Amino acid sequence: MLETPYLLSAMQFDVTTFFDDLVRLSLAVILGGMVGAERQLAGQSAGLRTHVMVALGSAVFTLAGIATAGGDMQQVTRVVQGVAAGVGFLGAGAILRIDGDTKVKGLTTAGSIWVAAAMGTAAGLGEYALAASATIASLVVLVVLRPLGKHLDGLARRRTSKNSSEE
Repeated sequence: MLETPYLLSAMQFDVTTFFDDLVRLSLAVILGGMVGAERQLAGQSAGLRTHVMVALGSAVFTLAGIATAGGDMQQVTRVVQGVAAGVGFLGAGAILRIDGDTKVKGLTTAGSIWVAAAMGTAAGLGEYALAASATIASLVVLVVLRPLGKHLDGLARRRTSKNSSEE
């Protein structure tokens, strides 16, 4: 059984650390929510809650790494590497093959999940400008480039149908 002095020292509460962590986690939730809301409005299966949870989880892992690293940033980089690799597997689950190998769906959602993890990691590290900039860049890609992507898809379909009709 643990001695009482050990338990009391483990239960010490640092208000400054609490509020710093709260700010970092809140930023991860807000930024992940912004990208997730866009994905949900676009009708994607991984929407608001998925992106918020990915960003929040990434921030928590990052903060836990910082708290236990004892100032050794190499330890923290291992946490970042683990988050990036782990979320890659989560994003892979969003990718579907349709019609055999000819059509793939979900790549943008998988990418947005991965970026949500990066935004959460940046927020967890206290890199607020980086996290906010990544969110803005993500939203530009997802919202502003969507019409251009649809236009290019239409051009590709016309070119493909034109080439197949000539054969």
